[in-house]
This record gives sequence, C-alpha cells and structure tokens, in this order.
Amino acid sequence: MLPRARSQEGFGLIELLMSMTMLNIGILALVAAFQSGAFALQRASKISTAAAIADIQMERFRAMNYNSIALDAGLFATDKNHSPYKDDLAFSAGQLTQTCASPAPDECKPIRTLAGPDGKRYEIDTYIISDSVATGRTLKRVTLVVRDAEALTARPLARIASTFDQATGS
Repeated sequence: MLPRARSQEGFGLIELLMSMTMLNIGILALVAAFQSGAFALQRASKISTAAAIADIQMERFRAMNYNSIALDAGLFATDKNHSPYKDDLAFSAGQLTQTCASPAPDECKPIRTLAGPDGKRYEIDTYIISDSVATGRTLKRVTLVVRDAEALTARPLARIASTFDQATGS
C-alpha cells in the first residue's frame, strides 16, 4: 500500500501561475479591443475627410458654366487606361471631353492626387457622362470617387454624383 500524499507544498506556486495566465489573457483581450478601436477611428477619419474633399470638388463643378463641364481630352486619353479609374462602375469610354486650357484646371482632370487636411494623400477620380431625361433635354452627370492614394487596395472611400441641366444652368 502506497502512502497518500497529503503535503500542500507547491500548490501556492501552481495557483500563482494559473492566476497570472488568466490575468495575461484579460490584458491581451483589452489590448486587442483598443487596437481594433484605433483602426476603426482611423478608417472613419479617412472616410469623413474623403467625403469633405468630394463635396468641395463637386461645389467647384456647381460654380462652373454648363458648357465648361467636361474632362480634358488629352488627359483622358492617357488616364482612361489607369486602373482603378477604368475599373470603376462610373467609367464609360464615352466620357464627355473637350480641349481645356493649358495647364488643365483641376476640374478638367480625370485623375488627380492631393493632400487632405489630415496630411494623407487622396486620389480624386472624375467621371462626366451625357445623360437625357424623358423630355429630351441633355444632362451631364458628374461622379466623383475619392480613394486613398497610399493604400494598396483601390476601394472607394467616398462617392458623390450630381446631375447638371443646361436649361437651368445648374
């Protein structure tokens, strides 16, 4: 018959080891939660900045004469093959183009890159197509897509579209 071990030696060390392991798991979960929150805030910041940039650019189009709303023909010829510009849903080979002044104003550029107020670089893709309504009037539909110029993915951060009517001048 073997003697039963009744000694309590070493149990304090095992309890300490188990409590440290559980504490470690809790701390790691908190760190992961903070990191996830930081990524969400960064993404929200980029999206709101991109939306503001798109609004500012669209206001520039609203201030223009109806006949001036078009893309520069020379720049479109080179930019139309650039991915992600050509892969966007708003892309059409029949974009409205004309010869713009040299150098082309920002509103005439199909693709342009600028630094946002947050110091990050954004790409603004401009699409302008001719559209018509049942009354037969010709309209111009301007779509602006803002992307993160530094990201490896070309996912749009903001998209805004507006229709301009020659009859109303807007």
